[in-house]
Amino acid sequence: MPTVSRLSIAPVKGLALEHPDEIELTQQGVREDRRFFLVDETGRLVDGLLAGRMVQVAAHINPDATQLRMTFPDGEVIEDDVRVGDPVITRMYGRTVLGHIVFGSWAERLEPYAGRRLYLIRTTSPGGTREKHPATLITDGSLDLLGQHLGGVPVDGRRFRMLIELEGGVAHEEDTWIGKRIELGETRMLVSKQVARCAITTQDPDTGVRDLDTLRTIISYRGLRDHENVDFGVYGEVEQPGRIRLGDAVRVLDAVERTA
Repeated sequence: MPTVSRLSIAPVKGLALEHPDEIELTQQGVREDRRFFLVDETGRLVDGLLAGRMVQVAAHINPDATQLRMTFPDGEVIEDDVRVGDPVITRMYGRTVLGHIVFGSWAERLEPYAGRRLYLIRTTSPGGTREKHPATLITDGSLDLLGQHLGGVPVDGRRFRMLIELEGGVAHEEDTWIGKRIELGETRMLVSKQVARCAITTQDPDTGVRDLDTLRTIISYRGLRDHENVDFGVYGEVEQPGRIRLGDAVRVLDAVERTA
C-alpha cells in the first residue's frame, strides 16, 4: 500500500509550507496548521490567490501558537512572542472564522509581497480556518499522471498544499477509497470526497508565480464534477486521532455501511 512521503502544514495561511517528520492529527486537524492568516484593510482574506509571492516567506509556530517566527528570502528573521488584541470575525470561503489581531511587525514586513496593507490574525482555536475536512491526501501516481498530460513535466505536490502525500500509489488510487475507512499511522479516518482545486495549483510553490496550467489540464482528462469542480486528491475525516509519521503505510478497511 502507499506510504507517507511528505507531510505539509502552513502555520500562516498563504505562506510557505513546513514539512515535519510527523504530525499529531486531531479531529480539527493539525494544531499548528493554518493557525494564522492575513486580511487587508477591508477585512478580506489575503492568501495565495491574491498574493502568490507570500509563499516565499517561511513561518514556524509552537503548538499553542504563542510564538511565531518568519524567515524572509533575504535572510531576515522576525521572531517573537505572540500578543493579540481585539477580536475579529472574518468571512472565509462562505464560513465565519473567529480570531484576534496580532501585534508586531510581521504583517508590515509582508506587505511588499502582497502589495497592500495587511493585518495578521490568530484563529481563536486550532483548526479555526476550517469547519470540516481536517485531512487531505494525494498519491504520487496522481501527480505523475498529471505530469504526463502536461508533456512530461514533473509536478511538485507542494503546489496542491495537501496535508499528506503518499508514494507507491497508482493514479487516483485515493479516489477508490472514498466511502471507506483507512488506517494511517495511529489514526483512522473516513475518506469522504474529492477535493475541488483552485488556481493556487497553477503557481510555482517556491515563487508563487504562475507556471503550469494545472486546472485546464486536469479538466482535459478528468472532466468536471457537477459542471464546475476540478477534482484532485481526497478529504479525510478523522475518527481516531493520533500521530502520522513519514513512512507510515495506508491500510484500507471495509466500506462504511450506509443507511437509507
